[in-house]
Amino acid sequence: MTSMQSVVRRRRVVAAAGAVSAGLLVLSACDKPTPRATVTVGKNSVSAEAECWEDGDNLGQEKATKCALKKATDSIDVPQSETLRIGVDPEIADTGWALWINGQQVTDVYKTTYYSFQGVDLFASQQGQAAPKQLYISVVQQDKTDSGVSKSYKGVWNFKLVNDNA
Repeated sequence: MTSMQSVVRRRRVVAAAGAVSAGLLVLSACDKPTPRATVTVGKNSVSAEAECWEDGDNLGQEKATKCALKKATDSIDVPQSETLRIGVDPEIADTGWALWINGQQVTDVYKTTYYSFQGVDLFASQQGQAAPKQLYISVVQQDKTDSGVSKSYKGVWNFKLVNDNA
């Protein structure tokens, strides 16, 4: 092997080692993805990672409420009286989760990976008010206690529902 071939080979080895090192550095800087929640209406679905997430820690009710009030970018059109389906990763279901609308808890805590709200008219007009054009829902990972009062909040997933009939 000539000295020129040896130099080229050495450069290739150094370049390959550098690429591997850079790749490992990039991977080590990545955060572990959060569990996902999915909203399905009819044949359409939208899935999201958590807006707020505390892996193993407690967000607390105040921070969970603040996160649930953040405006979601993931949206889905909802025709009137269509079935709303919520799916969550098993990690969320193990703790429990509740559906919140516009920052307010509206359901009990579920410990299932899937729940179907059949024929719910989320956009029903209120006394003398027009039906809203959109509303924000959140899946909030929270524990279910015997007293019914959650003590631990772990994550919040936000979605925007758009009134298909407005």
